Amino acid sequence: MDEALDLAALHAAHVLTLRARFDRALSACGYSGVLVHSGSLAPIFRDDQTHPFRAHAWFKAWVPLHEVPDCFLYYEPGRTPVLLFHQPSDYWHKVARPPRAYWTAQVDLRPVADRAAARAALPRDLGATAYIGEPFRGLAAWGVSAANPPGLLARIDYDRAVKTPYELACLRAANRLAARGHRAAARAFAGGACELEIELAFLRACGAREQELPYNPIIALNESGAVLHYQMLERTPPAEVRSMLIDAGAQAGGYASDVTRTYSFADADFSSLIERFDEVQQALCSGVHAGVDWRDVHLSAHRLVAELLHESDITTCDAEEAVATGVSSVFLPHGIGHLLGLQVHDAGGLLRSPEGGEIPRPEGHPHLRLTRVLEAGFVVTMEPGIYFIDPLLDAARGDARAARINWTRVESLRRFGGIRIEDDLAVTASGTENMTRDAFRAELGSPGAPGVPER
Repeated sequence: MDEALDLAALHAAHVLTLRARFDRALSACGYSGVLVHSGSLAPIFRDDQTHPFRAHAWFKAWVPLHEVPDCFLYYEPGRTPVLLFHQPSDYWHKVARPPRAYWTAQVDLRPVADRAAARAALPRDLGATAYIGEPFRGLAAWGVSAANPPGLLARIDYDRAVKTPYELACLRAANRLAARGHRAAARAFAGGACELEIELAFLRACGAREQELPYNPIIALNESGAVLHYQMLERTPPAEVRSMLIDAGAQAGGYASDVTRTYSFADADFSSLIERFDEVQQALCSGVHAGVDWRDVHLSAHRLVAELLHESDITTCDAEEAVATGVSSVFLPHGIGHLLGLQVHDAGGLLRSPEGGEIPRPEGHPHLRLTRVLEAGFVVTMEPGIYFIDPLLDAARGDARAARINWTRVESLRRFGGIRIEDDLAVTASGTENMTRDAFRAELGSPGAPGVPER
């Protein structure tokens, strides 16, 4: 089947699912309709420029239109969704043309010149309509019933965790783009490029600008791999290149991929540690399926990482003791993964039910972004790591954990920063579809295991 026709059919079914979800949520909350804003350009303080635009996820769920601000999607149960497409008269900026794409058949598309025209195109009475989006100046005069009502958002976000076949197709495409970019970045690293040059190689391979990615790439050489959200991008290569941690995703149809790999430049010991850590990551992936409590996955990750730390002579205690005493958290301080979709850290990861409430994180693990029991259709990241982070190591030196850590071994590994390996997994009834490894196979002919890059 032609890819465009396939996407059209998938998107049509996706919108039917969205309509059913919104019908239930609106009825439960007592609203007759919903108005979803794409978002507005945010001005830079005391400047005539704006920050890069990112469309709201709740808008992108309906239409893959992520570059045009001040659009509105209006939906009433039983009626075709209306897309008010912002098309101003402007000679300072290039004005977006009304789209003609596979998804436009699912909406009543109406160009509007400004917000006044958008309001005029909506029903006169919006007194039973909920608004979703960043409130803008003048919204109160539109007469909507409520802006971002928590009960409505909870129901929408809870359901959004289960991806439709259309969304899964977009997520696969985003992973294929990321795999292409990662291959180019790994080659640039192997050639001795600086961090900025590696990012430029990634962008070129993806055919994207930085603002079109779901997040700014993390490209960290050597010790910088210990900074979890490293964003510096040095302009010159280090005197000695030892390692690279690259956390970089792409976007397709408004859906994100989130992929991390770690490479050793020439050190055989660190390369061996990466390869062994990849086995840990894959073992964790193999344990994911519908019905699993993600909190248990997180705690299993700590046990497996603790076993590797002991096996690699980084710690002197067994895995059980390392987890119980918090030693494993010195080297793995973040959550094992999160929901993925329209947002990198997709909404609804902590929700107890469609009515709201939160499922608590395990004690001692405050950074976990997902606590739900997995269902078929969830898409999650699997991203264990081990890092040599000075503030965490310094804190451990000052308490009882110090006796359980081999400081000589730690000192020899600090110069590499750390290791993180991350794949995107679509949960099925019996296991997972590893979108990331499949994408690397499709793009490179191999599963894209980390370690030593091609030269």
